[in-house]
Amino acid sequence: MTDSTAGNDQPSDGLIAKLGIVVESVTADRATATMPVEGNTQPYGVLHGGASAALAETVGSLAAMAHAGAGKMAVGVDLNITHHRAISAGIVTATATAAHLGRNVASYNIEVVSPGDLRVATARLTCFIRDIPLT
Repeated sequence: MTDSTAGNDQPSDGLIAKLGIVVESVTADRATATMPVEGNTQPYGVLHGGASAALAETVGSLAAMAHAGAGKMAVGVDLNITHHRAISAGIVTATATAAHLGRNVASYNIEVVSPGDLRVATARLTCFIRDIPLT
């Protein structure tokens, strides 16, 4: 997924699939994905902070991978997230926007919003770009 939309490249296993994340679009400058609140709640019935953090890291990492290019990989080295409001239903949307696109480091500002475009969380992700290890 290095350009415009995710298409049929949706992951079929792993955390992205378990959380129900649907990747909408991916470029080096911006990535967007959605996630249902249902099934991703904590005991009080609101969106789990870890789920929103995983969504934020997913969109930022996908954009960083698009920036890294062929033969490279992007690995998250720092994620911070502030949760602004609780949400108990619907689908949240995360959008990662490039803050810095360097040769070795890519950083993204990420907004997680509710169906009414209310900010649920704000995050920042920094990824290290390195060569893919040979096996």
